[in-house]
Amino acid sequence: MLAELVDELAPTGTDRAVCLLVNDVSWQAYEALLMKLADQTSLRVAYLDGVLEVVSPSRRHEGVKKRIATLLEIFFEVAEIEYFPLGSATLRNQGQRGGREPDESYCLGLEKAIPDLAIEVILTSGGLERLAVYARLGVAEVWFWQLGEFSIFCLENEGYRQRDRSQLLSQLDLDVLKSHIDAPSSLTAVKAFREQVKAMLMNSYPKNNC
Repeated sequence: MLAELVDELAPTGTDRAVCLLVNDVSWQAYEALLMKLADQTSLRVAYLDGVLEVVSPSRRHEGVKKRIATLLEIFFEVAEIEYFPLGSATLRNQGQRGGREPDESYCLGLEKAIPDLAIEVILTSGGLERLAVYARLGVAEVWFWQLGEFSIFCLENEGYRQRDRSQLLSQLDLDVLKSHIDAPSSLTAVKAFREQVKAMLMNSYPKNNC
């Protein structure tokens, strides 16, 4: 029955996201669905305390998340930060009864089972509480892109705390990054951002007054 409901979320290629929420789903049913959808990369699946969420993202959503990833990886390259892109790989912990597939995710420095950074593009409201799932998974930092702004949440002992800047990428000026996300030309955005990152990093180095 669950698989039949999910089959109705087949991607349409339109700019309309579709979300399915199902209650009282066992962990075993969740994992069985993940296996069934192993080759269906267009759907995002999340689980929290027996509630299952399956989302078919819109065309615009996918374009925005790809633009963010492209720009961020330029920053990693120019700043010479070793990174391991995990994309929307499934993150789950049975003991914590939580699982989620971020829009983009990265390990920094070393490859790990759980990424250091998860990124989500939010164009619609509703659905599972995202930070609750990520807290159970132990993701150090979560970025939300919503209404043209980034919201940065860093995991601390008592849970996530919102910050003005990334703690993982302290040299990154988020205002510069966000200025290119909705630019009409991808090529122009990429070229301009690369030059701005070079200037950004140069200005962050301590000046030698000798």
